[in-house]
Amino acid sequence: MLNDKLRPQANKITGKIGAKININPDVVTIIGLLISFFSGVMFASGDLIFGVIFILLSGICDVIDGAIARSHNRQSKFGGFLDSVCDRFADAAIIVGLVIGGYIGPILGVLAVHSAMTVSYVRSRAENEGIKCSVGIAERAERLIIIVVGALIAAACGNSHNIMFMTIVILTILSYITVLQRVYHTWNNLK
Repeated sequence: MLNDKLRPQANKITGKIGAKININPDVVTIIGLLISFFSGVMFASGDLIFGVIFILLSGICDVIDGAIARSHNRQSKFGGFLDSVCDRFADAAIIVGLVIGGYIGPILGVLAVHSAMTVSYVRSRAENEGIKCSVGIAERAERLIIIVVGALIAAACGNSHNIMFMTIVILTILSYITVLQRVYHTWNNLK
């Protein structure tokens, strides 16, 4: 949802940046994944602020890799595939970090990871059927924003465990709503 509305403006800005960086975009994708792992490690160690910083740095890599590919005519099917796979690992690393850090329990952690993976899977399956399926209230960008905002509020208020618990509950519910929106959208287009 957010991605589709901001994409044209963001592509102008990132296109200029991507044109100035001449590196294999797949390398930037992998760097972004590694940075996400650091986010998970920071959350696991109880450092919400550095967890947020690493999420934001990873997000920059996630945006810039595509801009580099477009600017230098290096777009490839494998690059898109790699980006998607790395996003799933990054999402899981962040949630696992929150579980290890004691901010959320393992059951909520499993549900949060499952909901994030299912959002992506439903889109992929719909697109295999020829249906554009970037619909829903909680795509990846929105989910990361929810975690960032929740972690910043938790760090500022001091009641970090309750706030992060509620943040991930909200994220999980919105993710499952997105799954239902995508299933309905696909059903509507295939019936």
